[in-house]
Amino acid sequence: MDLTALEELKVLGIEIISRPELTKETLPSALEGVGILVVRSTEVTGEAIFAGKQLNLIVRAGAGVNTIDVAAASARGIYVANCPGKNAIAVAELTLALILALDRRVADNVIELRAGTWNKKEYSKAKGLFGRTIGLLGYGNIGQEVARRAHAFGMPVLVWSRRFNTGKADAADEPIPLLLAATPEEVAERSEIVSVHLALSNETRGLVSRSVIGKLKPGSYFINTARAEVVDYAALESAIREKNIRVGLDVFAGEPTGAVGEFKEAIASLANVYGTHHIGASTDQAQEAIAAETVRIVRSYKETGKVPNVVNLAKKTPATHMLVVRHRDRPGVLAHVFDHLRSGNLNVQETENIIFEGAQAAVARINLDGPPTDALLRKIQDGSTDILDLHLVTI
Repeated sequence: MDLTALEELKVLGIEIISRPELTKETLPSALEGVGILVVRSTEVTGEAIFAGKQLNLIVRAGAGVNTIDVAAASARGIYVANCPGKNAIAVAELTLALILALDRRVADNVIELRAGTWNKKEYSKAKGLFGRTIGLLGYGNIGQEVARRAHAFGMPVLVWSRRFNTGKADAADEPIPLLLAATPEEVAERSEIVSVHLALSNETRGLVSRSVIGKLKPGSYFINTARAEVVDYAALESAIREKNIRVGLDVFAGEPTGAVGEFKEAIASLANVYGTHHIGASTDQAQEAIAAETVRIVRSYKETGKVPNVVNLAKKTPATHMLVVRHRDRPGVLAHVFDHLRSGNLNVQETENIIFEGAQAAVARINLDGPPTDALLRKIQDGSTDILDLHLVTI
């Protein structure tokens, strides 16, 4: 995190402990007394989460939360938040850089020139990008930024995305013209360049499978700046050898856990592969934007208790009924209601108490995992003169 962001956090009265050298093995022992954890690529295991007894919030200073055991955090009631979209432009820029580098074989040019060889005859061969169809697997923040840049190069943009296939979005509303594909296989079959922009989840793991890669055209280009686990790299390696496909990769399955380390990945050594060191989000602009968003999340949590960009709140709770209680705004009224609900073995899933002007009366909305009996409702009503009215709603 940059110095400006650190100073802003200090202004909020937060004590800062900066330990960028921590790994997934050493992180658990460093979390004693820590209330808020901010991480970039460091893996946060269940062991670390349970070791952080005072941990309340984990902020991923980036978009993907696949390096965090979100289930373990949810089990302990710890918020997990991310910074979506803040690195989108940086990753899109690297994507286009890899495409251009593959087409003009930039790295090979440089290697030969440094070795003292002039080979204009060989490196004058390039297809060019204008008019070539680029297929995007995924159309989130990064995919959209890639699409805009590809369109500026005069490339038709073909997209496969659940947002279009499920009707949640209409391609006609997009700022640039899009072609749509029904399946990832169709994208591979119709495109001359395929670029992957899918977040890693149980649904996307291995989604770019052998059947998808098998549809790539001979001599086409394939880019992955998303996550290695989304793509079958063994199938991709075969396609490189058999179809002369050129590949640009910023992500690998066997990446070192630290910023520096030994790296051996068979696919990265192939002549047709241009690899980078998982640097997609690593521009000053992106890091400044992510740092500012991290500060916003922490400030909101500290000042309001609300967490922007939280990823692990239940989309739907087990609540089936809402108890609406109109009452005088006095101490002990809601405690009376909750005590009776507990006696009826009913669990409160969510509650909201709205105060009217003058703070004389309020309405509480209490979501429950089952319906109170009529007898229990009467006991709640009759047991406090401060309860003005109550009724039950099925939700």
